[in-house]
Amino acid sequence: MNIERIDDGKKGTFKAVSEGKEAGLMTYVWSGPGKFIIDHTEVHNDFAGQGVGKQLVLEAIKYARENNLKIMPLCPYAKSVFDKNPDLHDVLF
Repeated sequence: MNIERIDDGKKGTFKAVSEGKEAGLMTYVWSGPGKFIIDHTEVHNDFAGQGVGKQLVLEAIKYARENNLKIMPLCPYAKSVFDKNPDLHDVLF
C-alpha cells in the first residue's frame, strides 16, 4: 500500500493506492499556518476491513509530526482513531 499526498495550498488529500487501484482517501483543509482539519475519510468497498482508513490517518499524523503541524479531526473516523490512541494527541489542536 502506497499513500500519496496531494496539496494545493488550501486543501489536500492523502490517497491510498494498492496494486494500481485507489483503496481510499482522506481529505483535509488548511486552517491557518501550521494547522489542518481532517474533514473526510473513505475506504472503497474492495478494501474494507483492511486497515486502510487507519493507515491514512497515521500518514497524516506522520506528516504533521515531520512538519511541526497540528491536526483537528472533524471526520468521525479520524476522531475515533485519535480517541482510541492517546499517544497521538501530541498533534491535536
